[in-house]
Amino acid sequence: MPKPATTVDPKVDPNPKFEKRTRRIFSAEYKLLIIRQVDACRHGELGELLRREKLYSNQLSQWRRELAEWGADGLKKSAPGPAPKKTSEQKRIEQLEKENARLRQQIEVKDGCLLLQKKALALLEYLEESVS
Repeated sequence: MPKPATTVDPKVDPNPKFEKRTRRIFSAEYKLLIIRQVDACRHGELGELLRREKLYSNQLSQWRRELAEWGADGLKKSAPGPAPKKTSEQKRIEQLEKENARLRQQIEVKDGCLLLQKKALALLEYLEESVS
């Protein structure tokens, strides 16, 4: 008996609610605006402001700390995570030094092979002379 035809659409539309969220990036102007709004809040309004802006209190604390330490320029943070220990130039120099060492090793091996071939040829010539 044949199977009945499927009437369900096989295409699946992903629900945006379940999609992976990306990291939010806040501008320095936005951070300053929020800090000013928080300073103007009365007792009990801070939680409402944070919920409305979908922020966490630790973000606010960090922004205040950065503002206190470095001023408005401190709020212009670039990429998250620790700063790289080496600059791109230092990494490139290190890479070139490794490649240089590898090539020197190859040259030593090739020179050794050539020297061995020369000695073998000289030995063969010496043996031919002594035999004749």
